[in-house]
Amino acid sequence: MFATIPEAEKPRLTVAASSQSLSAEDHKNTEDTGMARRWTRWMHKQGLRHRVVSLVILFAALVKWCIGLGSYSGQGTPPMFGDYEAQRHWMELTIHLPIREWYTYDLKYWGLDYPPLTAYISWLCGIIGAWVDPSWFALDHSRGIETPASKIYMRATVLACDTLIYVPAIVFFVQSWQGNRSSKTQQVALLTLLLQPGLLLIDFGHFQYNTVMLGLTLTSVSCFAAGHDLLGAVAFVMSLGFKQMALYYAPAIGSYLLAKCLSLGARQGAQLFFQLAATTVATFALLFLPWLPPFAPLSAMLEPIGRIFPFQRGLFEDKVANFWCASNVVLKWRIWMNAPALIKLSAGLTAAGFLPAVVVMLYCGYRLGVASQTAQDLKEIPKPTSRPAPVLPLLPYALLTSSMSFFLFSFQVHEKTILVPLLPLTLLLSGASNNSFSFKLGALVNNVAVFSMWHLLKRDGLALQYLALLILWNRIIGHNPLRIRQKSLMDYLSITVYGICILLHVLETIVPPPSHLPDIYPVLNVLLSTPVFGITWLWSIKRTVEVSWGLGGLGSSSKAISMPPLPGADGLLPNGNPVKLTTPEGVTSSLGLSVGERAAGLRTRSLGHVQGKKSSLRSGSVSTEFD
Repeated sequence: MFATIPEAEKPRLTVAASSQSLSAEDHKNTEDTGMARRWTRWMHKQGLRHRVVSLVILFAALVKWCIGLGSYSGQGTPPMFGDYEAQRHWMELTIHLPIREWYTYDLKYWGLDYPPLTAYISWLCGIIGAWVDPSWFALDHSRGIETPASKIYMRATVLACDTLIYVPAIVFFVQSWQGNRSSKTQQVALLTLLLQPGLLLIDFGHFQYNTVMLGLTLTSVSCFAAGHDLLGAVAFVMSLGFKQMALYYAPAIGSYLLAKCLSLGARQGAQLFFQLAATTVATFALLFLPWLPPFAPLSAMLEPIGRIFPFQRGLFEDKVANFWCASNVVLKWRIWMNAPALIKLSAGLTAAGFLPAVVVMLYCGYRLGVASQTAQDLKEIPKPTSRPAPVLPLLPYALLTSSMSFFLFSFQVHEKTILVPLLPLTLLLSGASNNSFSFKLGALVNNVAVFSMWHLLKRDGLALQYLALLILWNRIIGHNPLRIRQKSLMDYLSITVYGICILLHVLETIVPPPSHLPDIYPVLNVLLSTPVFGITWLWSIKRTVEVSWGLGGLGSSSKAISMPPLPGADGLLPNGNPVKLTTPEGVTSSLGLSVGERAAGLRTRSLGHVQGKKSSLRSGSVSTEFD
């Protein structure tokens, strides 16, 4: 629905002359790169196009299982072991103890500190595992168990959760956000997303279940794109109920839904707002039901809440590529500021970091609602609440801004948390052309994110998986980190960063750290990775403003798009008339397009958000600048 103009309606796209523009032949040559694109093209030529998706999913599952053949977090390191043992221990305590004891039992040994949905899924996995072999989950007696059979079962639970939740969410996303693109492009995007290296190394190597949280969030985003806001709200609350890190997305999700309420006007907007509020509260209540009256006193809610938000841990525990660890090299935050002050400072910086995305989203929703109000009132056409908000193109950027702000500035961040902002960034990359800024930045940040987790993966014994998966993923997407295509600033930045990464790996291999600086290599890793993540955060804010301006949500009223915000998929208004509007440049168009930004003369690519800048319609063609 939100991808590109349907083939029957698609005008010829003429790329405006600019330093980043590509000729048709250059663009074709660019698209020819990458193992994924070449393989899907070959499959289509062989008449096997209907087998591609299933083979992509099977290939991704094989790669995930191969990663799982290696070691995992805490293997052979008593007495606490690592994340693998924490997840196994939660399975045993949930199947042996009453629910009220889940968050209070032996907190010194991997006390449960994730929201209730994690506990429920741990209980289910524990029940099945205990049925196979009770010794795997014998309370207190199976601590640190590392038998081959128990490892196979634990690895299988991660793959099963991924297959049941994350993989369908990716397929749903590609079909809903890129539905008007060619099947080959959708299949390439699917393979790009399913083999995201950082996520695979952490979940299937280090050992976690992040794909459950990310899959539920992605499902909510796809529901919003389909106009199913209440289902999307339920899916996002479920994501929050599985892992508290989903809060990184909450400002973006919340501002999108509020912006839609604003765009609908007072009566319909208020109705949708109360429906969303009731749905959200009801879903949270179901998740926390065992700790609520009449099953428990209201004070029992403090048990899970106190464990889910552990402010007592301190600002950071390890070397993480965020603002606090990088600046701590000079400022030594924990020496001259106490924990309560640091909590307040980190909260303030985090809020300031995501505030631009929230403000732009809300203001754009309000402006577009006002711009369309006159047309709706004159024709007495009710605004369709079952359609996405006109600010939907802003959502991927808002998700990136919000999550990256939390990663850079919030309290007690782990290096694995970079997976949260990587999701929206990889979604943006998945359908972009190889020479676009979005693609280059997405590839750079994915690679640097894996590099930033190097010392964690090295401790886990995953060096081989680290190198192999980076090479595989870059080959599949058609990205050569050591090749400069256009001699742009982004190319030079990438080659410099990659060169330093390689140099640090070589030095760490052949030069031991000095005795007075034992953490020199982790610190240098942080100092290299943090600026890359900071640039990405600033870029997401810039793109949010640009896309909002292109949609008509910023600027003067005379330049706002004057149109009903969302006509039908056939390009017609409810009264059967085609869309006729005035673009920001004052050019009238009646292309009969299915979303407001397309009809306004804006080129959309991949996610259905505006990837280019404002364009003009002339002689039946669209002139667009690449980002």
